[in-house]
Amino acid sequence: MASPETTSAPGTSDFPRISKRIGGIAESATLAVDAKAKALKAAGRPVIGFGAGEPDFPTPDAVVAAAQAACADPRNHRYTPAAGLPELREAVAAKTLRDSGYAVTAAQVLITNGGKQAVYQAFATVLDPGDEVLLPAPYWTTYPEAITLAGGVPVQVTADEATDYLVTVEQLEAARTPRTKVLLLCSPSNPTGAVHSREQITAIGEWALEHGLWVISDEIYEHLVYDGAEAVSLPVAVPAMADRTIVLNGVAKTYAMTGWRVGWLIGPTDVVKAAANLQSHLTSNVANVSQRAALEAVSGPLDAAHAMRAAFDRRRRTIVDMLSAIPGVTCPTPKGAFYVYPSVKALIGKSLRGTTITDTVQLAALILEHAEVAVVPGEAFGTPGYLRLSYALGDDDLKTGVARIAELLGEVEG
Repeated sequence: MASPETTSAPGTSDFPRISKRIGGIAESATLAVDAKAKALKAAGRPVIGFGAGEPDFPTPDAVVAAAQAACADPRNHRYTPAAGLPELREAVAAKTLRDSGYAVTAAQVLITNGGKQAVYQAFATVLDPGDEVLLPAPYWTTYPEAITLAGGVPVQVTADEATDYLVTVEQLEAARTPRTKVLLLCSPSNPTGAVHSREQITAIGEWALEHGLWVISDEIYEHLVYDGAEAVSLPVAVPAMADRTIVLNGVAKTYAMTGWRVGWLIGPTDVVKAAANLQSHLTSNVANVSQRAALEAVSGPLDAAHAMRAAFDRRRRTIVDMLSAIPGVTCPTPKGAFYVYPSVKALIGKSLRGTTITDTVQLAALILEHAEVAVVPGEAFGTPGYLRLSYALGDDDLKTGVARIAELLGEVEG
């Protein structure tokens, strides 16, 4: 008979209710901040949210019309190939050649449920347990969680405002070990807006080639670049890396289609086939109406994207100027995406309304409580001492929100 110490109560189990693998995943910090801001706003508080990376523009009319027509087409009421509609895979291949100069076939394209699924499936397809992934920081909050969930080990390589948040080959080489298999590259960057030059991309690609590494290149902000910067696709800069590079992209940012959930990964055919096999069990096909909408988007002109970029550029200059005028805030000018990543390290240890600022998690909470402005602390991106603000919101809200932050931080003492 079991001893009283080892006997479970009737109807209970010694096993944990949540698996360690899933229990170890942190909630997306950016979505959590956005949800809290929206909840406060719904409760009647005039909160302005700089949290979510989501264009404030509507999806282009032609894309919406294509989706409406797709709803009435019985072809879209049924299962379709798990890897994506053949015509959409073809169109993504054509769009990739048009926009980045990278020639791929439809067989090298896998359509996914948004960019996040592409991120996870890329890591899951190439990583074995214990494989290390070099992860430049500041990083998008989802990357380390996806790496860990896939059995990999994220190895942080940190850059700061002194280098415009761009890691060097020397830093990557110092972090490389015999277990290193993959480098994650995101240019233009979320959360910093940093953009690697063609020379920097080439140097990184040649280094990865020399050491037999894979590169997973997130290029979803490819059309949002400013001040003459260019978004260079790594396999274009270093063609020999095409067989060891997975490119991630989607319609969310370029076409203001975050809610439509269509992304893709591009890679060698064996990798795409393996990732498609995973997807066939994980989700099967992406919703057909969304795929038809994405087909219209990637096949059409970039006029709407260019109009958004012009608005983002205007807001970018405004927010950098306003933040830079706040004592204790250092805000580099980003060259891509729609984020700023100011350093507020000079404010740590000082007092604000009777509270000592111990870290940027606390500072973000104070800003939300006293200024009614939602920002994301740098801890979410691997680098405490910073805040991320998305300027993908209306000009008036942007100015009002930053003015509130400036007024509050003007009270900092010590």
